[in-house]
Amino acid sequence: MYTVIKRLEISASHSLSLSYPSKCETLHGHNWIIKVYCRSKELNADGMVVDFTFIKKTINDKLDHKNLNDVLDFNPTAENLAKWICDQIDTCFKVEVQESEGNTAVYEKD
Repeated sequence: MYTVIKRLEISASHSLSLSYPSKCETLHGHNWIIKVYCRSKELNADGMVVDFTFIKKTINDKLDHKNLNDVLDFNPTAENLAKWICDQIDTCFKVEVQESEGNTAVYEKD
């Protein structure tokens, strides 16, 4: 089994829709650190699990320097964002989304 990990940073804002009062309901931004884990039993024709550039482009083009509420059709929590990223890349099995020091959400496929 081959595994690759791509770490990237994006800057993006969001506001959360919550069932309780929170300052996070107000538009605010983060410098997000995202780790994307991909694996495959076989390498593709280029000898890769997935091209690192494809991972970066998939995430950056959609999310970097954006208001996540404007580009995603769900409540953009770190948990929801981790699952969305995982769903964008066929070989992805795990994503870590760190929105601030000490606050990280992880989504992992079963």
